[in-house]
Amino acid sequence: MLNSDAFDLRKYVSRNSQSVAVWIALFALIAFGLLRYDNFGGAYNVSSFLNYNSMFIVISMGMCFVIITGGIDLSVGSVAAFTSVVAAYLSPYGLEVALPLAVLVGVAFGALNAFCIIVLRIPPFIATLATMLGAKGGALVISGASTIAVDWGSNFTRMGMEKVFNLFPWSIVIVAIVGVFLWIILETTSLGRTILAIGGGEDASTLMGLKVNRAKALVYLISGGCAGLAGVILASGFGAGQPLEGIAWELSAIASVVVGGTLLTGGLGSIPATVAGALLLGLVFNILNFENGRGTISFSAYWQMVIRGGFLFAVILFQSRMTKGRKAKGATA
Repeated sequence: MLNSDAFDLRKYVSRNSQSVAVWIALFALIAFGLLRYDNFGGAYNVSSFLNYNSMFIVISMGMCFVIITGGIDLSVGSVAAFTSVVAAYLSPYGLEVALPLAVLVGVAFGALNAFCIIVLRIPPFIATLATMLGAKGGALVISGASTIAVDWGSNFTRMGMEKVFNLFPWSIVIVAIVGVFLWIILETTSLGRTILAIGGGEDASTLMGLKVNRAKALVYLISGGCAGLAGVILASGFGAGQPLEGIAWELSAIASVVVGGTLLTGGLGSIPATVAGALLLGLVFNILNFENGRGTISFSAYWQMVIRGGFLFAVILFQSRMTKGRKAKGATA
């Protein structure tokens, strides 16, 4: 006889319907691609897909932490562009110097956001919007508004262009390690529980004696660090610091987080589902590229923003309906 405390699949699916749905959609798209396109499952396409989307996955994971608290970070794309230029300048010293220092620059931007939001009490939207503009302008200033070539004689490009055991790109392996670390923080630590509690109600969390300001500061530091890592991957993979990149990356990150089931109002979120959301959005564009190659459709790169916007709108609408349904069910219970 089953224990009453045993895992109840139906209850889990009911409570995490959107997270489950994004995984189902992801696997369905993969199956569709494998059946329709000859080289979809080829080593080159898989490697290129993972390498390119590793940047969006890592900034989405950082964004997930911020949105769970009920905040927002609009600066991640510009910070990634800024740190890509910093990493390119540091590339002659090798990856072992450029990587940690560029990530620390990203963390510094996160600290600036945290200071503005927590100490100066500026709303997250305004604070991170200002940081976004500052980081973008700073990237253009220190680069002279041009790409900065990396040092090809060092090992800097190894992260963005080489594979582990000739199987997976170094970029996705490092991002996967970061993802596991962030998942452990969110799911198993007191910090993770505090982050979730803040999203459920910041005032209530303060009254409970939780260290709200510390947790809020850490989520912006994490988001900044993730953006810094994305910048290193960008410079290493493209062979140059890219001050003009990062435009609307914050929207891609928000879309991935929301598609993964994280509530924009905070209090609920998942790192694995966020990763699935980022992969799903990337896979949609990958399939559209294959369709372009077959001549079935003709989509320019500019359509990516339209599709991301449509995805985001549809998922937010779905979330709104789900939230209203749960509130109505709770009121009648």
